[in-house]
Amino acid sequence: MSATPLLQVENVSLAFGGVKALTDVGFSVNKGEVFSIIGPNGAGKTSMLNCVSGRYSPNHGRILFRGDDVTRLKPNARAELGIGRTFQNLALFGHMSVLDNIMVGRHHMLKNNFFTGPLYWFSPAKREELEHRRAVEDIIDFLEITHIRKAIAGTLSYGLRKRVELARAIALKPDLILLDEPMAGMNLEEKEDMARYIMDLNAEFGMTVTMIEHDMGVVMDISDRVMVLDFGKKVAEGTPDEVMANEHVQKAYLGEDDPLPDDGEEVA
Repeated sequence: MSATPLLQVENVSLAFGGVKALTDVGFSVNKGEVFSIIGPNGAGKTSMLNCVSGRYSPNHGRILFRGDDVTRLKPNARAELGIGRTFQNLALFGHMSVLDNIMVGRHHMLKNNFFTGPLYWFSPAKREELEHRRAVEDIIDFLEITHIRKAIAGTLSYGLRKRVELARAIALKPDLILLDEPMAGMNLEEKEDMARYIMDLNAEFGMTVTMIEHDMGVVMDISDRVMVLDFGKKVAEGTPDEVMANEHVQKAYLGEDDPLPDDGEEVA
């Protein structure tokens, strides 16, 4: 792993009016890690990813990517730097095909412009589109969704739509991929498949993963390190074993007889 963390979050605070979503949260993610963020609903997990991806601007603190301050960059600029993400609430274009939804993830790589685009058959535009389509087809094969590649996204089951959204995030070719509850609403078989895809993305594609997930079995199985948030504050961080052994985490977040639910709606 690199000596300089791929992602550094320094004392980030975020408030909506008088409601504090995050308070002085700091952590780092090393290149090649699977880093998970856990905690009860409303703990600030999604707010944290929104700060990293650029959807929210923190009131205080800094976010560094590869050592560069990206705190005030727009989401599209961060995507160009190599930060991709999926959303807790699906953000697909429901009227478009699976293939076209995934192609959207490649838009920032398109080099042809307003002048060369209309000359499609006589310019590099055709070759460029074919190259991007080949890359998308490789992602479709990897996620085993060839059978739905031409289907309209809005007609698919929830589990398949989650897989399509992951495909679109992969299409960005990110160095850091942010996954917001990638297994929410899935059955056991779908969760096992998604966990395998995430591990392969990390091991074979070299993507660093920062993930929010409520399924503690999955989190503890595939994570290198885990951070626990509650009421917008960091209360624990370490290896899965260290976090599981933390008495405060056991009592307040895992519960002695009542583990975290497998899914649920994030607030803030």
